[in-house]
Amino acid sequence: MRSLLWFLRALLFLVILAFAIKNTDPVGVRLFLDTVWHAPLVIILLAFFAAGAAFAVLSLLGTLFGQRREVARLRRELRLARTAVAGHHERPM
Repeated sequence: MRSLLWFLRALLFLVILAFAIKNTDPVGVRLFLDTVWHAPLVIILLAFFAAGAAFAVLSLLGTLFGQRREVARLRRELRLARTAVAGHHERPM
């Protein structure tokens, strides 16, 4: 199973490499203020893919930090509940 997974990874790499080699023609991307960025198509695709991934990670940071705060709050509540239960069992009757 592991060798099949490595074979599929190698196959995917070769397909992406072939795509990159076939798309080396220079293209122009028109940006704001009449600026034009000239680069090979594969570089432009890679740049925009990386920018999209970066924006996706940045958009998730707020949710991630909110969940980390909630986990910390729940851990504090659990610790307090455990000490309350432990204190309740230690009392003599």
